Amino acid sequence: MPVKALATTSVARNGVGAFILQCKRLDFHYCDWAGSSKGMNQFLIHTLPAFTASSPTTEIHISPRPRAHPVIRAHYIAPTPNSPSTFSPQSLSSAANTITKAICVRNLSKEQILQKVELLRDGNGAKNRRVKGGRVVRSDNEGVRGVWSPMHGVGSPLEGMSPKG
Repeated sequence: MPVKALATTSVARNGVGAFILQCKRLDFHYCDWAGSSKGMNQFLIHTLPAFTASSPTTEIHISPRPRAHPVIRAHYIAPTPNSPSTFSPQSLSSAANTITKAICVRNLSKEQILQKVELLRDGNGAKNRRVKGGRVVRSDNEGVRGVWSPMHGVGSPLEGMSPKG
């Protein structure tokens, strides 16, 4: 009986082989007249050319919005359960396949706007979630030494006190 190989294909995973940024398009909306767009105008003139050269996979749209505060809107590809890292140009055309996140950047300097743009570009479009609890690392097993308390040990205010009996 001959042995046959299984015909399987590997599932594409983001970060294995090549990393694909989830942000596919950045929209910059600004006003030429309003003072709140001063930092955005400086960013578009001085910083945006270097930013676009450093991230060639991200599409950039610039459009004026008269009498409105400046806004940066990012469009992300929505991961599907079958293939989380596949992208096609048609995926941006339908609203069902995109996640949109917008940040108002009124009265910010061009350096602060650059930080916001990098935050949007490097993100995946998911909502920000608060990490609950005081501990960052959670474990089912407590530490071997127990929980520290200032009321125990040498020099504590309870040292030398005996329980009443």
